[in-house]
Formats: sequence, C-alpha cells, structure tokens
Amino acid sequence: MNDKTIDYALRVAWQAIVKAYNEEASKEDSTMTIGFTLLSIDPKVGTPSTTLGPKMGMEATSLSRTLSIMEQKGLIKRIKNPEDGRSVLIQLTPFGLKKRELSKEVVLHFNEVVEQEIEEIKLQHFFEVTEKIIELVQSKKIYNPQKEFIK
Repeated sequence: MNDKTIDYALRVAWQAIVKAYNEEASKEDSTMTIGFTLLSIDPKVGTPSTTLGPKMGMEATSLSRTLSIMEQKGLIKRIKNPEDGRSVLIQLTPFGLKKRELSKEVVLHFNEVVEQEIEEIKLQHFFEVTEKIIELVQSKKIYNPQKEFIK
C-alpha cells in the first residue's frame, strides 16, 4: 500500500483549507461554517431552511446551531416563507450581506492564488478526478450495501 491513500490526501488537503479559512474568519469574529452558510443563502430572496442543509451537505442539528449563532450575531433573520407558510425562509440582514461579500472575497482570493500556482490542465484533471470520486461514492460503486465488503 502506498504511504498516501486517496482519502488521506483529500482529508489532509481539506483540513489545511478549513484551518486557513477559519484563521481568516477569526479575524472577523466568524468561522468557515458561517462564511459557507452566508454564501449558500440567496442574497436577494433568501433560502428556505429545508433546502439549506442538503445544499450545504450539513446535518440538521449542525445547521440549526449555526443558524442560531448567525441570528444572534445579526447576520440573518428567519421569516415565514410566503410561498409555503409551513416553512421558514432564511434571509440575510444588511450586516449579513456585508459579511457575505467578505466571505466571497476570501474564497475568490483562495481560488486566484491556487489558479496562479497550479497549471490549468492540472486543475482540470483535479476537477475531473473529484467529480468521478463523487460519482463512484454516490452510485454505491465503492461500497454497495447489498454486497458484503471483502477483506
């Protein structure tokens, strides 16, 4: 077996990215999760709370905790969804919109630096590989619940 596995390389890279984003976010008394949530909310009309979790790949309890913190900080407000009175619409406050723009700048800066340092063809291959990994996982081609895992 190689010293590095695919999942190890992905995990270590992601942890380094999370650390860098959290260091930047802490300068604004925030977190990467809050920044990601700000970027996931439609800045004009808001986003139904029921679609926000799946959109971000977050569990309901984690999202609920994040939204509560964001509401306490004055970044968002919750209103009844005018299209569906049973659900809640998460909208950005003016302060939330300002912080959303800051989060967007941080993400765009990250991408610009990476794009300057890595050849375009390598980035294209990176996206192709990650898309294929996602497809393999989601289609259950790696771990199929109907088949036994062979050791």
